[in-house]
Amino acid sequence: MPQARSTHFSRRGLLAAGGALGLGAALTACGDDKGKDAGSDGRTKGGGSGSWNFTDDRGTTVKLDRVPANIVAFTGVAAALYDYGIQVKGVFGPTRTTAGKADVQAGDMDISKVTILGNTWGQFNIEKYAALAPDVLISTVFDDAGTLWYVPDESKKKIAQLAPGVGVSVYDRQLTQPLQRMWKLAESLGADMKAAKVTDARKRFEDASARLRAAARAKPGIKVLVGSASDQLFYVSGTNLSVDLEYFKALGVNFVEPPESAKKQGGGWYESLSWENVDKYPADIIMMDDRSSAIQPAGITKATWRKLPAVKAGQVIARSPEPILSYDKCVPLLTGLAEALEKARKVR
Repeated sequence: MPQARSTHFSRRGLLAAGGALGLGAALTACGDDKGKDAGSDGRTKGGGSGSWNFTDDRGTTVKLDRVPANIVAFTGVAAALYDYGIQVKGVFGPTRTTAGKADVQAGDMDISKVTILGNTWGQFNIEKYAALAPDVLISTVFDDAGTLWYVPDESKKKIAQLAPGVGVSVYDRQLTQPLQRMWKLAESLGADMKAAKVTDARKRFEDASARLRAAARAKPGIKVLVGSASDQLFYVSGTNLSVDLEYFKALGVNFVEPPESAKKQGGGWYESLSWENVDKYPADIIMMDDRSSAIQPAGITKATWRKLPAVKAGQVIARSPEPILSYDKCVPLLTGLAEALEKARKVR
């Protein structure tokens, strides 16, 4: 993972971000006039009448006197809530590319309508966060310690003072579990989970799962390698710990599995290979990290990469290591792999 960088702020920045509201006041006065309303596109902004409580995957129960109106979330979480009709006020995490377009993790969100508190690892603008008067902060969790993803360690205490946090775990479980948890969270925030768009997406997910299971059963000999590219190293992921890969494996997909000893340096998630050794694990299909932090297949110029049988055969597809946890966004993950298996030929 990238090394976190400190988030700096000044008194001038605080006053500019929050009007006459200094950090001390922001820590104690975060809620005003949070009535329920809807955006111009009809999306719910929360703030409904009645109390609200939600127990997250860390076992933490957040209790508020009303449904949260001012929601701040990790970009991928915000994108999932958007698919269920919930509009957040602020986001943190990969949201805007260097070209100014929406990052892949922003999904269908209109990023011009949210306040971006930080776009890269270690960035989190506390002044802007305070100015949003947040009711709740929501992120994913990638470990068993309950660490909220993309919340910087050095400023997490200040951030926690402004609003309670909710964590949806995507650690060491199958994709269906966090999908169900995000469904429940969206429902608690006022989403219409009986809307045709929502129920149709869930049915399409079930159908796509059945298709992938059938494709894996029909091509048991096809080996799939999961990779991610940087300038210096090629990372080979194991299926343990990752919600998407654990689910695909349960459906019968035959993955390359680096030994546990080889994944120690990667915290149990992956093995790091030099580009000279990128052919260590023969594979028929390669799934490549689609995040903006990774080099995409078209941008890989290494000769050893181009010589891989799967690359020469055109059997390289995208993979989303941080899935947007709505059924709608997870359907393409299943259908893409199913189609690749259906068309694949053995090249090892």
